[in-house]
Amino acid sequence: MIRFTATVCSLVVLSLASAALGISERLGAKECEDLGFTGLALCSDCNTLAEYVKDEELVSDCRKCCSEDSDDSISKMTFSGAILEVCMRKLVFYPEVVAFIEEEKDKFPYVKVQYAYSSPPKLIMLDSDGDKKETIRIDNWKREHIQQFLKGKVKPAVLAI
Repeated sequence: MIRFTATVCSLVVLSLASAALGISERLGAKECEDLGFTGLALCSDCNTLAEYVKDEELVSDCRKCCSEDSDDSISKMTFSGAILEVCMRKLVFYPEVVAFIEEEKDKFPYVKVQYAYSSPPKLIMLDSDGDKKETIRIDNWKREHIQQFLKGKVKPAVLAI
């Protein structure tokens, strides 16, 4: 009886703590991937996203998919470039991604567009050696969100001349 009561108390405290932090509802990996949060798993990344993107629903979805950071310096990680990968045949279903490619892409010379058969829209983040480090689905992102994310997370390496 005492053991059961302690377990129930622990669950109640955990629920209250989660509700206080605004993370009362966690989503599964598949649901998060469907929302476009495959690689954006740290809660500090959601906090950074909230600084750049003023879309409460998107930030709320991010928080439902994040995990607590063990070291806040991870959230400060930046990348040297990115590949926006998408299936050319599926582009019709992603007007925001099309708008980014057609109207905004030239502002981001360190982002390469790559067409791959049957690929959902995603950003493949690259390190300074051009190696793939993180993949983030962007199916449901608006053009502005893509821009703001790239501005905050991609810092192209300056080449010494």
